[in-house]
Amino acid sequence: MARKRKMAARAATTHGWLRARAFSVHVFTALGAVCGLFALIAATHSGWVAMFCWLGAALIIDGVDGTLARKFRIAEVLPRWSGDSLDLVVDFTTYVFVPAVALATSALLPDIVAPPLSAAIVLSSAIYFADRQMKTADNYFRGFPVLWNGVVFHLFVLKLQPWFAACVVAALIILTFAPIRSVHPFRVAHLRSVTVAVLALWAALALYTLYRSLDPGPWAAWSMTLCAGYLLTAGMMFPQNPKDRRRNA
Repeated sequence: MARKRKMAARAATTHGWLRARAFSVHVFTALGAVCGLFALIAATHSGWVAMFCWLGAALIIDGVDGTLARKFRIAEVLPRWSGDSLDLVVDFTTYVFVPAVALATSALLPDIVAPPLSAAIVLSSAIYFADRQMKTADNYFRGFPVLWNGVVFHLFVLKLQPWFAACVVAALIILTFAPIRSVHPFRVAHLRSVTVAVLALWAALALYTLYRSLDPGPWAAWSMTLCAGYLLTAGMMFPQNPKDRRRNA
């Protein structure tokens, strides 16, 4: 009897430890929203380098937390808490809302179109996040995957003419719901090593750009843009899963 009680106590302790570890992953994911808050505060003071540093920290969290969630079987251990819902909240804050504020309050776009285009980004992205088919069966994103943090980062670096930048933003809003595919760097199997290498190069150039206060020079700016162009368009060149081909027919 004493042995059974001891085994039950040990099992309860183990279960409690597993739940605590699982919940800590949710807390880690939620830290991305905290990064979004500090990024927003920086944006309201025109601290663009600080804003992108906080958004970069959120991006790192977003790249790691999914692996941790799968490793520790979060959905099984803590079914009450939805990691998917939490991830969407954080992603909307850092990928969409803060960058939209930056577009609305900076001089990247003409004053007359900056507020409506920023509002269109928030509206279209909210609808995109609600789409249960935003990803294909082979883990591509459908349409432009609302990576507005990256878009705004490139606009700050490239320093395009405001009206040309506005046309780029408008085109990407439209492409959000276009029948195109964008690659997920880690989950799309086709040429994954190439895609990850391109992403790593982009990340290194982005860090250099932040170190240079968003003025890395033409060679780095356009090299980084070429990397982003590959990541955005590679999915249109990669082979399509037959299931998705039939679904889109």
